[in-house]
Amino acid sequence: MVTRYDPVVDGFSQRDTQVRYGERPPPKDLADVVHVFWELRTLAPLPADFLYHAVPDACVNLLFNQIDTEVAGVTALHTQATTLNLGTVFHYVGVQFFPGVWQGHRDEVQSRYVGAAYEGTLPLVRTNRQLSGLTFDAMGSVLAELVRWCMAHGQVRGHPLTAAILSRLDAIRTVADMAALSGLSTRQLQRTLRQLTGFTPHDLLKVLRLQQSFRRHHLDLYADQAHFTHAFRRAVGYTPGQYRKAFGVRFPQDRYAGDE
Repeated sequence: MVTRYDPVVDGFSQRDTQVRYGERPPPKDLADVVHVFWELRTLAPLPADFLYHAVPDACVNLLFNQIDTEVAGVTALHTQATTLNLGTVFHYVGVQFFPGVWQGHRDEVQSRYVGAAYEGTLPLVRTNRQLSGLTFDAMGSVLAELVRWCMAHGQVRGHPLTAAILSRLDAIRTVADMAALSGLSTRQLQRTLRQLTGFTPHDLLKVLRLQQSFRRHHLDLYADQAHFTHAFRRAVGYTPGQYRKAFGVRFPQDRYAGDE
């Protein structure tokens, strides 16, 4: 699958030398299902709590707390952002899957801060212990083996419908476009996307359009400036201009200045 979908990095309240965020691409055999392996950690205690503003992207993450290896989980947002207080010392590692890839139990997916020991059936705690003490580069092989385990046990698999949608985002403006691209009726699309992603076509389109707005001019995606600002604020909790100022995010052509 050749996908154009590249979710943006979420908002960080602090960006300094004591906080490190990194991403690594997956091995080629997992590139159809994994967007990135990622790490977010402090290198020294911070002077104030670190706020992580997670933006909806329709992806599911496997999350590992390297400070307490009993803590792990499956996380995802639906259509609204959330702010997580990570404190002053933290070390998280994760696997980010493309939309529609995660086929595990949906009641196990959390949309809030993960701070308790994992009690599910996935080998997340075992993996977390294997990751302990490794450099981020060395973690790749451990994370890749977990993904392969998930694929072998039916927890993770690619699907031609979501692959087609993600690879043709430029051609999709409406749910009707999405249905036509997939060769399904609107009703079939609704049923299939619900099963694959937990999203209705309309909600998935809102999330994908939001993500694209970080990289493309909003008038390519929304009817006008007011529609865009309303949709962005409803999903993210900020106007685009406020978000840029709060989290140091630079948008193409700096087009949001003065819209707050």
